[in-house]
Amino acid sequence: MNSVQETNTQLFPTGNAAATSGKKEELDPQDRFLKLLVTQMQNQDPLNPVDNAEVTSQLAQISTVTGIDKLNDTLQLLLADVEDSRTIEAAALVGRDVLVPGTTMSLDNGAAMAGIELPQSVDKLSVTILDSSGIAVRTMDLGAQTAGISKFAWDGVTDSGTAAANGDYSFAVNATQGDKEITASTLALGSVSSVSPGEHDAVLDMGRLGFIGFSDVKQIF
Repeated sequence: MNSVQETNTQLFPTGNAAATSGKKEELDPQDRFLKLLVTQMQNQDPLNPVDNAEVTSQLAQISTVTGIDKLNDTLQLLLADVEDSRTIEAAALVGRDVLVPGTTMSLDNGAAMAGIELPQSVDKLSVTILDSSGIAVRTMDLGAQTAGISKFAWDGVTDSGTAAANGDYSFAVNATQGDKEITASTLALGSVSSVSPGEHDAVLDMGRLGFIGFSDVKQIF
């Protein structure tokens, strides 16, 4: 066995030797690379030496890999800090009412509220409220509305003039500007009961509305 092979055997042990020393080597790949490079240079053929450009290229590669690893570690720490701060910020919403994407509204003793988000101003906006069977029980004309988020309330009175039963309803929106139909986003109103950290954002437990991401909150009351 020549000197290069002996050195490679020491740097990359096999069998039981690899099992006992492998963990230490794996923890510092840059050190292992440099040892191997130095060994190659020490045992190079004097008549055919290692090209300087090749050595420089190998050093640049290991430096780049090491730099990327350190950058990734730093980014992971920053992301963890951001997620923690988002969870702490979201915790302030416990017990508060918020508007989030949804089409449901709850009628309780003649009072129900929901929201609408418009991408632009409209000259006509109407809301149709439907019962659990999907049957329309009330249509409300909200007239012209500006762009942004707006709330609307329903007193529980149906189109026939009777009082609707307490419970959950859904609603649909129709918005137009002139002859053009405008797509509006429907917003459900709910109360935040608890907050927990998620994979990328804080998660709000909103009871009947389910679990909602903190970034989906449109308005806080």
